[in-house]
Amino acid sequence: MNKDEKLAKEPLAVQRKYKDTLFRMIFQEPEKLLELYNAVNGTDYKNPEELQIVTLENAIYMNMKNDLACIIDCRMNLYEHQSSVNANMPLRNLFYVAMEYHELVNQKSLYSSRLVKLPTPYFVVFYNGKTNQPERREMKLSDAFLTPVDDPALELKVVQLNIRAGHNRELMDKCPILAQYADYVGRVQQYVEDMSLEEAVKRAVNECMKEGILADFLQKHKAEAIEVSIFEYDEEKELRLFGEAERETGREEGLEQGLEQGLEQGLEQGQLKKLVDMVCRKLRKGKLAEVIAEDLEEDLENILPICESASEYAPDYDSNKVYEKVKALPGI
Repeated sequence: MNKDEKLAKEPLAVQRKYKDTLFRMIFQEPEKLLELYNAVNGTDYKNPEELQIVTLENAIYMNMKNDLACIIDCRMNLYEHQSSVNANMPLRNLFYVAMEYHELVNQKSLYSSRLVKLPTPYFVVFYNGKTNQPERREMKLSDAFLTPVDDPALELKVVQLNIRAGHNRELMDKCPILAQYADYVGRVQQYVEDMSLEEAVKRAVNECMKEGILADFLQKHKAEAIEVSIFEYDEEKELRLFGEAERETGREEGLEQGLEQGLEQGLEQGQLKKLVDMVCRKLRKGKLAEVIAEDLEEDLENILPICESASEYAPDYDSNKVYEKVKALPGI
């Protein structure tokens, strides 16, 4: 039995405090991150030591961790990878950059008459999901404001770049490692249509290694890359299926009124059960209510009653028992 066959039959046993993303694992190396920065900005920096990596490791709000953040030439660059369209990236980046600035000025007085200087922020999302998206689009925090104004007092702009095969070719040519990453993800998305997720990921990994795609990285981190890829795709599938169920039942309109009025506004029993099941799955993974709300793109007020009802069933979080308790809540 060769090494690859042995690995395919052995259970994955990578111990992690949290799940990194494959994107972050690849580009956390200064050389790779500098290559990505140069490609995005049209620059030609050569020395990775000029790059200061400031990626959040222990976020203090909602357990959020941004994918990548670095400072070079007085510019702070926050990079995110998304395999699903997320209109809330400006708000998420607002939290990220606030935490970044907090770390940078932690030892400085903000009550002094002297102006505290800050690196200029730039926000980029690399998208490679299945939904058709333009080559480049801009998302603004002000799009979420309940009262639109021409000149908002607070604004944050995020650029989304489509890195699916055939898109942004100039960018991909300048950053071959990004093109290889997109190639790998595309293979997983293709193969999973005809086989199990684990089989699809392992096939994509083995093919890429043979063809020299992400070969060095996969040679060093094969088991971990497989585990992370499975986790990422499984999370994405959960969110996609849940979103489709919402659209089919018109559930979104009902949830805007809050969980208390859910059934009255169109939240059917089956959909409530599906929501409880997904919340319980995420509670088993140790996620907090705020993080679950963000993952499922639900209002926190809809998630909190479920989490509170589920607390007495920890750590197994029997979703059937939780569902019966939630269903019995006043107004449900």
